[in-house]
Amino acid sequence: MKTKLFLTVLTAVQLHFAAASPAGGDYVAHEWGTFTSVQGADGIQLEWNPLIVSDLPKFVYDRNRPHAGVKAGLAVPPVKLGFTTLQRMETPVIYFYSDQEQTVDVTVNFPQGIVTEWYPQLSPAIKTKPEAMLIEPRMIRWDKVRVLPSMQNNALASALPVETAGSHYYAARETDADFLRVGIGGKSGKQDETEKFLFYRGVGNFRAPLTVTQSGDGESITLQNTGGEDLRHLFIYRVHQGQGKFLYVKRLAPGKDETVKLQLAKNFSPLSRLRTDIARHLQQALVKEGLYEREASAMVKTWDDSWFAEQGLRVLYVLPATWTDRTLPLTLEPKPREVVRVMVGRAELITPSMEWDLMKQVVRFSDKDESIRTSAIEDTRNLGLGRFLEPATRRLNGKMASPEFSRVSWDLVNATAKPAPQPKKLAAK
Repeated sequence: MKTKLFLTVLTAVQLHFAAASPAGGDYVAHEWGTFTSVQGADGIQLEWNPLIVSDLPKFVYDRNRPHAGVKAGLAVPPVKLGFTTLQRMETPVIYFYSDQEQTVDVTVNFPQGIVTEWYPQLSPAIKTKPEAMLIEPRMIRWDKVRVLPSMQNNALASALPVETAGSHYYAARETDADFLRVGIGGKSGKQDETEKFLFYRGVGNFRAPLTVTQSGDGESITLQNTGGEDLRHLFIYRVHQGQGKFLYVKRLAPGKDETVKLQLAKNFSPLSRLRTDIARHLQQALVKEGLYEREASAMVKTWDDSWFAEQGLRVLYVLPATWTDRTLPLTLEPKPREVVRVMVGRAELITPSMEWDLMKQVVRFSDKDESIRTSAIEDTRNLGLGRFLEPATRRLNGKMASPEFSRVSWDLVNATAKPAPQPKKLAAK
């Protein structure tokens, strides 16, 4: 009788713990990334060519060079690539945390875009036919990713690949995330690639849920949420001649709009102080959305120069998690006990004065005087458009409707993209 009672109690206890235990794997997955769009003063989102020479280390793979040992990135002048999109998906990284070793299969789908770069290497089913990758590039997969707890595997830090290039890559490692090892095929048998995250990038042809219109050359900004979910933590940010300012909007409901006045002549701060201030506020917002503090810090540090130092007018905001799951479905097997995905939208704004200044430089560049042409190239570099020079030129050409103006403008873009000549050094006496 006692034996039966003991077995009954034991079975009930086992069933209780089985029901209470979370389904799937005992690990946590966190992800962050950005989606960048370019908008004119009228709020129209512009097609642009984001596939410029890569700022990534050469061990990162891409669609043109899907094998090891070649430099990643499409080293093609932007105006000659002939590939324009509405969105650039920049540097999503997926972190994993576990108290014990796990093996996870990871699949990322991008229905309205293509994944262009990644690391570590993808599973053989995806990469065995590189020529087919450009035909069906909307899904990537890593099979049997080994999650190795960092506390027990500190020695793996020395296995992380490092190069001098890659300004928008290495800061993402500055977290408490576990090490990941992915096996890849090689001539000498099985090989491993080690990293602290799964990395990928891409481009997409869909509109961002935030539309921004400008009046008074950016003096007044109207934010409109054209999506179906709340947009949160919106930062309107202006940088001009080493100074800047930002305004903060906590929430923008679906279908609603809000107008803010930058008052550009007032309360500008030195850029050094402003960068620290907005970085702190944005990091706090990312933590509120679910990222760990070191993850939020790594994200802000990764994009500090692009978000906060580049001259121009932009809006940074947090995209809804439901939007991310719909736009970029992520499948993890076994399922983790927690998934956090935080994506930041970036709306880069082309102001009317930027277009006017660019038009003047195109006219100067058409001059036969070489010194005037050289000056126009330098002045175009100083406009602060950076990698957004291409969409600004595309928009300007659409207004001018002149084949000759278009030809000269793209010649100017190509000339501006070339490295600036360095002054000659005086010979030592």
